Amino acid sequence: MAITDYSAALKKGKRNYQLALAKGAYPYLPALDDILSYTEVTASVNLGLMDIPLSKIVGTKTSGRTNAFAGNFMPLLPEKSEFAAKWAALYNHQIDDGIRDPIVVFEFMHRFYVQEGNKRVSVMKSLDAYSIPGTVTRIIPKKTEDKEVCLYYEFMDFYQVSESYDVWFSKEGSYKKLLKLMGKNPGELWTPEERNAFHSACEKFGRAYLAAFSEKIKLSASDALLLYLDVYGYDKLKAQTQTELRDALIKAQKELQLAEKGSQVTLVKDPEQAKPSLLGKILPTNPAPEDLKIAFLYYKTPETSSWAYAHELGRLHLEQAFDGKVKTIAIDQVGTDDQIKDAVDNAVAAGCNVIFATAVQMVNQCVRSAIQYPKVKFFNCSVKMPYSSVHTYYARMYEAKFLIGAIAAAVSHTDKLGYVADYPIYGSLANINAFALGARMINPYVEVYLEWSKLKTLDGKEKLRQDGLLFMSDDDMITPNHPTREYGLYLKNEEGELENLATPIWHWGKFYERIVTNICSGRSEANASKKETAINYWWGMSADVIDVICSKKMPHGTHRLINFLKSSICAGSFKPFDGLIYSQDGIIRCKEGQSLQPEDIITMNWLAENVVGRIPAFEELTQEAQLLSNIQGVCKEENETDR
Repeated sequence: MAITDYSAALKKGKRNYQLALAKGAYPYLPALDDILSYTEVTASVNLGLMDIPLSKIVGTKTSGRTNAFAGNFMPLLPEKSEFAAKWAALYNHQIDDGIRDPIVVFEFMHRFYVQEGNKRVSVMKSLDAYSIPGTVTRIIPKKTEDKEVCLYYEFMDFYQVSESYDVWFSKEGSYKKLLKLMGKNPGELWTPEERNAFHSACEKFGRAYLAAFSEKIKLSASDALLLYLDVYGYDKLKAQTQTELRDALIKAQKELQLAEKGSQVTLVKDPEQAKPSLLGKILPTNPAPEDLKIAFLYYKTPETSSWAYAHELGRLHLEQAFDGKVKTIAIDQVGTDDQIKDAVDNAVAAGCNVIFATAVQMVNQCVRSAIQYPKVKFFNCSVKMPYSSVHTYYARMYEAKFLIGAIAAAVSHTDKLGYVADYPIYGSLANINAFALGARMINPYVEVYLEWSKLKTLDGKEKLRQDGLLFMSDDDMITPNHPTREYGLYLKNEEGELENLATPIWHWGKFYERIVTNICSGRSEANASKKETAINYWWGMSADVIDVICSKKMPHGTHRLINFLKSSICAGSFKPFDGLIYSQDGIIRCKEGQSLQPEDIITMNWLAENVVGRIPAFEELTQEAQLLSNIQGVCKEENETDR
């Protein structure tokens, strides 16, 4: 009987009322008129008839009937009241025929306030319905710098193309990212079929999210949806049943909990910081080296890519370091998500229990695979990627670049140095600036002329030569199929004669050796047990994973200086980004007596004042560089944002 259902709704209302009072909160429905009394409004717009998500209906237009409902729209009036009888009658009508009369609501800041139809909303909420038809008038606030207002204006742009109220995000740029993940261009109008499909997908996701976690995770369903699409894609979401979606969400719980806490990334700056857990000491269940089988995934091939070649040398070092006890396999040319998935599936089928994905482009598929194979340890070579299922690792190469810059200024006898950079991604700008600062420490008048090698129309290296630059910092390593001496720091005189002076070294073998040692000692598990944070191994000279090799022809005094600086960096007594630092635009980036923090170094998006050059625009980059920049770059496509 409907009156029984009213009693159940009344209990929910009273419970919500008491909880609000206990927290010192207003226990009734908020009234829009009260909110607008202290809000500057610029316009109102009639949006017509639409399906309104019930979760977005939060209050009434006026304060006349607010006391009849608790803050969750459940009733508060007695069971024998006229109000209860009308509520019960509406309940019966919904069960028998369905409520079809639209309610009348006002929308303000993505929340709806009822003018006519409060009891209909209450009945539908008690039945856990997803939406209700209603005629909507939008109230538009004055545009300000307030975050909520900025988000609302982004939403209105999104509504112009989608006519959807199904999502509301907490982070600016999320609507643009959603369109990108759906394969939609900015300003592209949705068809009625696309609107219906998105509405159905959001309703299905919302129900699955509630079924999976109830209120255990405070992350909103919309923010969770964006994360899910980022990992799995829109097509998969549309194809999944609600049950399949719920199961997938449960498996991805760690990632959702991390996003709930703001996607923090814990930087492990030295191997010694990772300590074994107490449980690991009591129950020695850590794997021995012979229990490990490790797969290395390469985006290209070691023969055609200096990056893959460096990691391949690291793999071979790893086998030697453990006297062949650790078994490894290498799988190259895994450039697409499907290829990465197949490579991981094949590696797991072959018995691999550790996987190193050596390119940042692999990270999203690595997350999907890590959720699929929870017993396999996944590592991705990248930095500042907020995933708990996949540990990331990268080297503080800027420490070596600082020394290379110092060497260049010491041996060049010129105030002009050349620097060839490849991708404008996290870490790259720190390398450039560290080189420039190292050079300026030796020669206060030196300028570093910067060009890029991954542009569509310009050969950066040739441009530097045409400008008469003789001393050049170039790629860190050779490519076997294209051997050249133009790597590291070199002098190439006007006759074309080349002399190598110094080169930075990525000791990936030592990096992998330390990570595997961590796994075998339980240190990796100790870090993994840190809930609600992502782990990034960000090691440098102090971990012996990067170094600088100098030419024997370099002056003895310069050798001594570099060895001194290297020892000081390893000991932590000297930091490349320390003291007063200006950027090109005259802004102070680091004050005297201070040092840049790791987050400032990793996300550096400016150039030092003695750098002559600029960060390229996204559209200037090659297709490969654009792909990498969208994932981890300082310049991104207009409709692409960080997570």
